[in-house]
Amino acid sequence: MTSSNHPGEPRGAARYRGIFPVVPTTFTESGELDLESQKRCIDFMIDAGSDGLCILANFSEQFLLSDEEREELTRVVLEHVKGRVPVIVTTSHFSSKVCAARSRRAQDMGAAMVMVMPPYHGATFRVPESMIRAFYTQLSDAIDIPIMVQDAPAAGTVLSAPFLAQMAQEIEHLSYFKIETAGAASKLRELIRLGGDSIQGPWDGEEAITLMADLDAGATGSMTGGGYPDGVRPIIEAHRLGDRALASALYEKWLPLINYENRQAGLLAAKALMKEGGIIDCEAPRHPWPSMSAETRAGLIEVAKRLDPLVLRWGR
Repeated sequence: MTSSNHPGEPRGAARYRGIFPVVPTTFTESGELDLESQKRCIDFMIDAGSDGLCILANFSEQFLLSDEEREELTRVVLEHVKGRVPVIVTTSHFSSKVCAARSRRAQDMGAAMVMVMPPYHGATFRVPESMIRAFYTQLSDAIDIPIMVQDAPAAGTVLSAPFLAQMAQEIEHLSYFKIETAGAASKLRELIRLGGDSIQGPWDGEEAITLMADLDAGATGSMTGGGYPDGVRPIIEAHRLGDRALASALYEKWLPLINYENRQAGLLAAKALMKEGGIIDCEAPRHPWPSMSAETRAGLIEVAKRLDPLVLRWGR
């Protein structure tokens, strides 16, 4: 099988590009889903210029959600978005059968794409390349929407550029790649060289900490944290339009906040910014994930206020 596009599209044309930030999952103080805050979060992220959204990713605290909650969040988010932007649903699971079933349900509810890590569990449970290829093949056979491979250190699985390119050429719907390993720019460049038109979406991740290098390497999309799409999107757009000097200047402007999120605040950064701006009611993670320290939060807000992102004004 080879990569396919929608009818009328040239082979290799990217259906989706730009900034698709991760939507945080909002909880109450007691750890229940807060769906009203979740809807306001979605509305803000769209208003802030997101080209699309991603739900149930690691930065959504997906590892703290039950299967029933995943289903509920997928349904609520997709119904609330109402097609305003495409939504990527993360459906990772060790089991090929479970991952395929999750992905079919997400597709049936309106997902534009699924994002899936290679099968892994804990610190030591991994499978060889032959089984990874079979895993993604079975997933592709189960759905009709694109698959994004999430190549992240959390999986502890080495996915070489030649292996990823080969899968893109052989597996029908596997055509997008979120690369967030060390040396991402070099890996993206090699993936594009080897995979050619079968690589529809070479994407950057890891909160845009290596965004400029990755854009220079050929990245056409970025999956960042959800707190400030209005800051990151102009960087991607300027680069896409050939104004690298402007893209670089904008990147340097926003880099202190990008760095603070990536290196200090982590997955709680978006919720802290949204709480500060009156968008959501509670920024707490779900137990046992630790809350952000008061000092780290103060530093995050201090850096953000110098940039005046929409997140601090949207809910006021």
